Amino acid sequence: MNAWLEHPGLQRRLDDLALRHEELSRLLAAPETLASRREFTRLSREYALVDAVVKAAAARSELTARLADARRLSADPDPALAEMAADEVAELEARLAASERELAARLLPPEPLDERDLYLEIRAGTGGDEAALFAGDLYRMYARYAEHRGWPVAIVSQAPGEHGGFREVIAKISGQGAYGRLKYEAGTHRVQRVPETEAQGRIHTSACTVAVLPEAEAVDEIALDPADLRIDTYRSSGAGGQHVNTTDSAIRITHLPSGLVVECQDERSQHKNKARALSLLGARLLAREQEAQRRARAATRKSQVGSGDRSERIRTYNFPQGRVTDHRIDLTLYRLADILDGDLEPLVEPLRAAEQAERLAALAHLTE
Repeated sequence: MNAWLEHPGLQRRLDDLALRHEELSRLLAAPETLASRREFTRLSREYALVDAVVKAAAARSELTARLADARRLSADPDPALAEMAADEVAELEARLAASERELAARLLPPEPLDERDLYLEIRAGTGGDEAALFAGDLYRMYARYAEHRGWPVAIVSQAPGEHGGFREVIAKISGQGAYGRLKYEAGTHRVQRVPETEAQGRIHTSACTVAVLPEAEAVDEIALDPADLRIDTYRSSGAGGQHVNTTDSAIRITHLPSGLVVECQDERSQHKNKARALSLLGARLLAREQEAQRRARAATRKSQVGSGDRSERIRTYNFPQGRVTDHRIDLTLYRLADILDGDLEPLVEPLRAAEQAERLAALAHLTE
């Protein structure tokens, strides 16, 4: 059972939502709401979200009560009845776990980036040729995982290692929910194995860094709010004849939020100068936005991968013992071959659950 769902703060949150559910039902039936299409639409959308939480909470409560009854019956002195109850307990426990996952998901707001495509960057760290070979293993692991889920993978750039693998490889992975599932892979991955060139059978340790960057929203054009602009006209200077000397055709536009200033006096027409100045301002704001996104990606990459040193690791792949250990959640699986073949779900799901628990804990404290 999800302990955070028993937290008093979340219980109060659920109680408040139940009251809001009743209030919304009344509001949607009110004549004044029905008379306003905009208000009816707004309340209907809120009702749909609240209704999903209330129904999920009710389903969980029902399953919790049924499970308690089944557990009591499983201790009955009648062996036949106890056996039937024990089977029901196992079934209800599985259903309750699924119900709690749904309720937790309904309670938590969606992560805005989780549905985006992503750029996967793998770089060999300490370990020389062995690190490059491991980078190749990691790339194949993610490519196979994407293949299992029907996500296209396209290599953007690559720098092969001298003896195989990659010194660096960058790929784009496209698919619904791709970033939401692979974002946990960011960090330093450590491998422990005996290289093929090792004559004495000694285990070597090397590392690779993995960065997982959500694809930025397309910045196709910059919308300029007239309220953000100060437009000044002035008399053009330089050659231009009598027309230029007698009219204020030159334009200076100041973008107040950013402080950017552009001027245009090349055209005799004030209208044309203004259009050209606005175009130039839009281009400069677009360049600034693209640079901000580039810096954000660089900062995200740096925070994800650290220095690439062996000691900075989120996960260790131990070949001699056939095990994979995720150090963030203290999870060890003896399924190395399956995981390297793309079966990442046994790692992804516990990591998702851990993140969900952290977010629920934060929500519980916020509602106290």
